[in-house]
Parts: sequence; C-alpha cells; structure tokens
Amino acid sequence: MLTLEGVQTYYGNIEALKGIDLEVQQGEIVTIIGANGAGKSTTLMTICGLPRAAEGRIRFEQYDITRMPTHEIVQLGIAQSPEGRRIFPRMTVLENLQMGASKSNPDFFEQDLAHVQELFPILKKRENQRGGTLSGGEQQMLAIARALMSRPRLLLLDEPSLGLAPLVVRQIFEVIEQINREDDVTVLLVEQNAFHALKLAHRGYVMVNGRITLSGAGDELLDMPEVRAAYLEGG
Repeated sequence: MLTLEGVQTYYGNIEALKGIDLEVQQGEIVTIIGANGAGKSTTLMTICGLPRAAEGRIRFEQYDITRMPTHEIVQLGIAQSPEGRRIFPRMTVLENLQMGASKSNPDFFEQDLAHVQELFPILKKRENQRGGTLSGGEQQMLAIARALMSRPRLLLLDEPSLGLAPLVVRQIFEVIEQINREDDVTVLLVEQNAFHALKLAHRGYVMVNGRITLSGAGDELLDMPEVRAAYLEGG
C-alpha cells in the first residue's frame, strides 16, 4: 500500500532521513519506534510532502506521491494526526471535525460524525466547546477523530500517547486497534512508548539517527535484547 525507497530528507544542510526503506501493507498496523530526534516524525511529514523528499521515492498504491502536493495526497486517502495534536484551539470540537471532513463527500458527514463520536463519546459531550479548553487526552482524541473525518485508508499517527495518563493511553490504543480491525483503516504509527506500540503493531521498524536499523514482527522486536535494552528497560 505504501512504499518508501531510499528516502532522504533535509532540513537546510541537516540530513534528517538517510535513505530509509519502509513498507506498509494494506490492513496492517506498522509502528516506527526510536528516540527523540531519530527521524520518526520527519518520516510521516515527508510522506505528506512537508518537507519534500530530496532523494528516493514514495509510492501510495499505484501513485508516485514523492512530488505530489499535500492536498492531493490527502485526497488519495492519507490522513495524519500530527505530534502535538495541532487542533484549532479557538474552534469548537464540531468545527474541528468539520475541518477534517472538508475534503470528503458531504453526504457522509453525519454518518462519519456519529462514528467518531461513538469511538470517542466525550467528543459528543464537548461538541460545542472550544478545542483549546479540552484536556490533553480529549485534544488527542479530537486530533485522531479529525483525521478520521477525511475517510482515510491510511492513517498516520504521530505520538498519540505523548503526555497522557495511562488510562487515556489505553483507550486511544484500543480505538486504533478497533478502526484497523473493523473499519479496515491501515495505520502507520510513530511512538516513543515502544511496549504499547509493538504489542499493538503487526510489524515494526526501529529508527536511529535517520536510519532504519531493525525491522520485524511486533512480537519479534519485543523479544530482541537490543530493543528491550534500549527502549523497554530505560536504556
């Protein structure tokens, strides 16, 4: 479904991605784990065209999206819930969800709204509340729901558990599993919480300093001593 081949990305003169190869099959949950600054978020942003890959190729299904404008990438069926949530704080919850649906067929709006409110019931209760007044967990739910309103076939999730209480993290990971299983949404997940991510994912990649250093099934990576030492035992 998604393939990255030899992708290099720069911020000025700094090479953030150093020729990464990665693939996501339809129906999978795939995770990228790694330390801060490893290049995980840059990978998701490069897929969406901001920043643009300097070298290599990115394919989504039959389309080469390496040089495609971001709004056209979204129309193909890719949506991102970015790191830091980046909701519209002065808009209401409903208005944020309307923004997420702006590229979708309006005939499905009510159906899609009901669906995300079923996934995250608190959003229905907060429908007329400004996004900036929500708790951190509620804002994260809104960011994911906003992305889902575009009816994506591939959902890019960037650090959905960051800074959240364990109970909220559990709820969000349960929703990720549900939309993958029941709605056939393929997921590429960037996470520092390696244990939760690898338990959830079908496959995973380990990224270090802009390079993919390990890959394998989620449970295989969980059992690797080097992964456990670096990401699961405070190493």
